[in-house]
Amino acid sequence: MPISPPPRGRGTASNPHNRYAPTRSQVEDDGWYQEETPPSHATEVRREQARSVLTRNQSPDVGFDRSVNPYRGCEHGCIYCFARPSHAYWDLSPGLDFETRLIAKTNMAERLEEELGKPGYRPQPIALGINTDAYQPIEREYRLTRQALEICLRYRHPLHLITKSSLILRDLDLLEALAAQNLVSVAISLTTLDDELKRIMEPRAAAPAARLRTMRSLHAHGVPVGVLCAPLIPMVNDMELERLLEAARDAGARSAGYVLLRLPLEIAELFEEWLRSHFPERAEHVMSLIRQSRGGRNYDSRFGTRMSGEGVFAELLAKRFRLAIRRLGLEPRGEPALDCSRFCPPGRQLALL
Repeated sequence: MPISPPPRGRGTASNPHNRYAPTRSQVEDDGWYQEETPPSHATEVRREQARSVLTRNQSPDVGFDRSVNPYRGCEHGCIYCFARPSHAYWDLSPGLDFETRLIAKTNMAERLEEELGKPGYRPQPIALGINTDAYQPIEREYRLTRQALEICLRYRHPLHLITKSSLILRDLDLLEALAAQNLVSVAISLTTLDDELKRIMEPRAAAPAARLRTMRSLHAHGVPVGVLCAPLIPMVNDMELERLLEAARDAGARSAGYVLLRLPLEIAELFEEWLRSHFPERAEHVMSLIRQSRGGRNYDSRFGTRMSGEGVFAELLAKRFRLAIRRLGLEPRGEPALDCSRFCPPGRQLALL
């Protein structure tokens, strides 16, 4: 059965049912003429009034215990995005819906100030825009991420940012002020140096050269910057690992990390469809290496192995990474120690030391 190519600028052509949908529908030709309305691929944004914006987690695999996500869904359209299945909670598909039917938490600033200002609140670094990119294209209009940075600067609250967008440079004034007080670190996600692979894998994300320029600019303005090679996909981009790390080091990165491709829930179907569309000659080999690294399955969600996998291929990848960062003088990525002692909501006095 032929696989439809995705619309231009989108990561997938599919809109599979989400796992919570109570019913499923299927189009059948019954012989009667029906005028077909072409599906819309324009981006729609729904405004949401969030009840809270600080999300807590207890995962030992990530270096933070709280995060803020200004947006649900992501227009970057990365086919591998681990956040795709979360769209099912809103009765939307993790496929094309995830890229085109977005949700903006327009009262995020108000809620964030409320939560940071509570008397019992204890500061720890906030990871900003972890589920979906805080600097995706709609941030140009909604500016929710900039509002979050302004609040963090005013409250002197530390935060970590991960992005693949050069739009972050719009906020250099705030990032520079935060960095001067050891309140911010940035990691740039870099998956390939190949523009064509970027185009089909991350259609609306910044080009590789733009991400490297972003790193150089952040570094030049004193903002601590690292690189995250995530995800590494067997036989698709894993062969670029050493070149990615070297390019990032030359652009100012001082720390590095990587994540082996993760395929939880609906992502496995979407990714395999994408793979067979763009790399049919190696699709079986790629999926075989993924399953070898995930205990024979598409995904293994166990803490401790879900980010790096296990088995021969995963161990070889880990060894290549260790050797490369040692040669390049990069630190293994762990969230930098930011200063929590400066936290002071407006109107409240700093504690005397």
